[in-house]
Amino acid sequence: MARGGARAGADASIGEQEEAPLVWSARWSLTTRILAVNILAIVLFGGGFFYLDTYRSRLIDTRMDVMGDQLAILDEALEAARPDQRQHLIAEFTRATESRLRFYDASGRKIDDSFAHAPPTYTLRDPDLQAWQRDAARAMDRGIDWIVGAPSYPAFEEPKVDRGDAWPEVAATLETGKAASRFRYAPERTPLLSATRIVDLDTPEAMLMTLNARDITKTVRAERFRLAVVVAMVLVASVLLSLFLARTIVRPLRKLARAAVRVRLGRAREVVVPRLPSRRDEIGTLARALSDMTQALRERIDAGEHFAADVTHELKNPIASVRSAIEGLGRVKTDEQRAQLLAIADEDVRRLDRLVTDISDASRIDAQLSRTLFEPVDIGLMIESMLAGRAARAAAGKNPGKPLPRIAVARPRKGTTTVMGDGHRLERAIDNLIDNAISFSPEGGLVCTAATRLGDEVHIRVDDDGPGIDPAQREAIFRRFHSERPDGEAFGRHSGLGLAIARTIIEGHGGTISARDRDDGKPGASLLITLPAREGSGEAG
Repeated sequence: MARGGARAGADASIGEQEEAPLVWSARWSLTTRILAVNILAIVLFGGGFFYLDTYRSRLIDTRMDVMGDQLAILDEALEAARPDQRQHLIAEFTRATESRLRFYDASGRKIDDSFAHAPPTYTLRDPDLQAWQRDAARAMDRGIDWIVGAPSYPAFEEPKVDRGDAWPEVAATLETGKAASRFRYAPERTPLLSATRIVDLDTPEAMLMTLNARDITKTVRAERFRLAVVVAMVLVASVLLSLFLARTIVRPLRKLARAAVRVRLGRAREVVVPRLPSRRDEIGTLARALSDMTQALRERIDAGEHFAADVTHELKNPIASVRSAIEGLGRVKTDEQRAQLLAIADEDVRRLDRLVTDISDASRIDAQLSRTLFEPVDIGLMIESMLAGRAARAAAGKNPGKPLPRIAVARPRKGTTTVMGDGHRLERAIDNLIDNAISFSPEGGLVCTAATRLGDEVHIRVDDDGPGIDPAQREAIFRRFHSERPDGEAFGRHSGLGLAIARTIIEGHGGTISARDRDDGKPGASLLITLPAREGSGEAG
């Protein structure tokens, strides 16, 4: 029994109240939760696809800025070149940049095209003529763009009539005189970039540069592929590790749960709760705690069964005696015989009353101690007060019978024998030991009590000068209904529960109780109680 059981129970209750309840995941198994947490981490890691979308946008913006700078350089070069060098300069420019240049006059009429004087620097591919792998790649591109919420860009189509007003960027440049750019998707879903600029010749012209930037798509797809491979590898590893973790956690928990169910169904004796000795984690601690709890439950069940059997046995004798006395009343003829039977019945009823009272106390003490809030108790003062009460009752003549032995007490220094406990229960335990010592002491004998502080323990000793206790019986005397009584004592005067109740109380306070020979070598028995001393109380001088 743990000390301060009520406080521990209150702390556990508060802890249960503070624990946040599961709401949306309450019906999930532990395996599902482990997998969900690990896969969620992989999904967050897969957020790199959002970064790749931003990366592609930056590549496109940078490329269009570069195209604007290239057109500015070309404009200056055309201004400085002779008319006969114009076509050569344009051809070299488009070959170096892999682009296409078109020129439109102020009315929007096309007046020149680099593809008309040199081989095309790029070709727009027909997706219907490509392998299925390209279709799969484009479908994946669309899916990722939809997931990351990428902006939607128009598809590129060559104008049927190639005029300036067929190109929105050219029309804007001719109208405002400012450079413009535009992004479209080619038929095979690669970037088609365009940039415009006014060429400062004698007659202003709009220069349109178009570029099929397949390298951007290739770069982004390559990065996506690498990221996808990493995510897939991490996902597989995470799932395998999650399943391994779930296996190492869930399987033993299921074993423990099945064992607990069998215990609940009343099969505790045939259930072996696995202790998992090789595990040093919380699961192993739980398994060993459940195994110990089951063992304690078995012991409690056995103790309850034995107690019930002992109670039945002890109650049968006085009940049978009362029944015999009552039945005999109808057969006896003299008043003297009736008085004898009534005296027997009266004594048996008193014995039954003592038995029922002690049995009730013995069965309730353990549960009551678990709910009791322990307080500081000075054992020395408690013994003095208890013995003073005994002396007052003896002086008033309330203890008839043979002359009681004298009781001596060795008074400890005040405050040195303080323990944490229930004073009423501790007084009951010590009182039972003194009663036991008195019952075994001869007339005119001496019962000595003492309380001392030794290290972190308080020792309480009760010595008598009776016949002593056989070493083979020193454990048995603390069992319930033990019947070893002194010679000459009337049968039934004691219930046989006094020392058992004392042991229950002392063990409920985290202490021990034992029987031994007296330290001074004199005849008699010595009963010793050890209790944990209160922290901070004074040491014995």
